Amino acid sequence: MNEAIIGKPAEKRRPCRSMLYMPGNNPGMMQHVPAFGADSVLLDLEDAVSEREKDAARRLVSHFIREVDFGDSIVTVRVNGADTPWFERDLEEVIPSAPAAVRVPKCHSPEDVRHADDLIGRIERERGMALGRIKIHAMLETAHGIERAFEIARASDRLEALTLGGQDLTADMGVQKTRDGVELFYARGRVVMAAKAAGLMAFDTVWTDIEDMEGLKNEARLAVQMGFTGKAAIHPTQIDAIHEAYRPDAGELRRAFRIVDAAERAQREGKGVISVDGRMVDGPIVARAFSLMELGRLYGIGQEADL
Repeated sequence: MNEAIIGKPAEKRRPCRSMLYMPGNNPGMMQHVPAFGADSVLLDLEDAVSEREKDAARRLVSHFIREVDFGDSIVTVRVNGADTPWFERDLEEVIPSAPAAVRVPKCHSPEDVRHADDLIGRIERERGMALGRIKIHAMLETAHGIERAFEIARASDRLEALTLGGQDLTADMGVQKTRDGVELFYARGRVVMAAKAAGLMAFDTVWTDIEDMEGLKNEARLAVQMGFTGKAAIHPTQIDAIHEAYRPDAGELRRAFRIVDAAERAQREGKGVISVDGRMVDGPIVARAFSLMELGRLYGIGQEADL
């Protein structure tokens, strides 16, 4: 296969449009995760859990990951920050249960990611686990972290995603979060660009007003336009709106099918040049077409469908 032309990623990632925050001390909600339909669930040990419940929550989360079927939702755990007394205890308890990833909050520098990587690696070795399987999502929620986004993005091979923490960031900036989000526009762009440059996923911050669905839809569309892989949600009712924002445009998806067909035909025929609809197509465009096809499948849209 001529990868330079075909452009298909060497490691395909399953699309992850939505990441639903779930309090780590709420077993009733956690057991209903499959019914919510989120691509990913984020079991939270940080902000959603009071200090007196930290120990019980981490044990509960670890038990649920081991014993409960989360359906098609990818399981990530947000641990407490490295500057808290719970950080290492969270990792010691959660890593052996093997979530897909841990989200590390308040990453100010590459050292924060490398510290988490070292601790996770030590636990994996001590428990006889596969090294490097559990990924890290770095949460950028301070001005310092935003300005060092690309350094953080390249800090570890274990790092899989950057994510924007808008609430803490606006507090750090000394401004109010507004409905149109203009105060976060620079930070969003910085996070997305750093993630894309490093080959990582990028997740947008939450929309906190669960009554304002129109505001959520607008912000979710903005996240799509800016290039975010997905968007966090704080309530199951927000998932459909996020998924709708990521639904591929019919015309764009038709073109993606044509591009993939042309690329695969060129591969079979040994051709080094691809033209679709009278325009030359290179590797990145083909890779984007493959990604759109994968996204289309989440909506039950195949090449034979009437778009």
